[in-house]
Amino acid sequence: MIIGGSASQDLAAHVAKELGEELCYVEIKKFPDGEKYLRIDGKIEDEVTIIQSTGFPQDENLMELIFLISTVKELGAKKVRAVVPYMGYARQERRFNDGEAISAKIICQLIESAGADEFITFNIHEECVLNFFNIKARNISAMPAIAEYLNKKYFKKTDEKPLIIAPDKGAYGFAQEMSEIIDCDCTYLSKVRLGPDKVETRIVDVRCDSESENTVNVDSVKGKHAVIIDDIIATGGTIVNAINILKQYGASKVDVCCVHPILTNNGAVRIYAAGAEKIIGTNSLSSDTSRVSIAKSIAEALRD
Repeated sequence: MIIGGSASQDLAAHVAKELGEELCYVEIKKFPDGEKYLRIDGKIEDEVTIIQSTGFPQDENLMELIFLISTVKELGAKKVRAVVPYMGYARQERRFNDGEAISAKIICQLIESAGADEFITFNIHEECVLNFFNIKARNISAMPAIAEYLNKKYFKKTDEKPLIIAPDKGAYGFAQEMSEIIDCDCTYLSKVRLGPDKVETRIVDVRCDSESENTVNVDSVKGKHAVIIDDIIATGGTIVNAINILKQYGASKVDVCCVHPILTNNGAVRIYAAGAEKIIGTNSLSSDTSRVSIAKSIAEALRD
């Protein structure tokens, strides 16, 4: 049985279709004072999968997830999987300053105490967050789904090979994963300190190793279709910087891909204004840029 929260109902419907399972209807509404009302309309099976992202509005979507987990457990479900494609509050996994709440830890405790027996998410920003769970917790990559979309939509029927670019070294693993599937080169942008108060962002040679990090190879980008990949795009500042550098080095066109298109504070407008032709995100969050479905990826994970 598949249940979709209000943040992920369309995604849940596609997962149910992929698996040939029943999609259970949930009535969700707000009282005049802003409190949520939730009623599950259907007989609860022994195994239930709840799909609900906890992006904006984070608090509302999180409470809805907790209500769903607890309710299906009370109604007789023996095993509850919580599939949270985008996990809100996951970027504070430790106390950076005295007195701060470790929000990621608290969210994990809430989900587990509500009755979840398994937790599944996509490209969580810090994978160590999953260690806060005492239940089985999995982090799935959406890179295969994004790469498959790009291949089918843009590169399968052409000899053109893109260059996959990570906006920083931390995202280089995503670029490597995608480039292997698409069968193309990849690289990343590296911040090089030139002096006490001067930092320059450079393109790392496609063929470089860790010992030649400062190498700049203009030809690795010049005339290429560059595809920037990252896990999360929020305000878009890092991506705008990357687009400007790629244009400077002669990229013929630049597209931007991510798993979680948060895109706050006119992030999408800023990215397009910088020169990106397309912004391609997954439907882990609902937005105008959510072009790639992760329904098959979720279905495959649930079959395991």
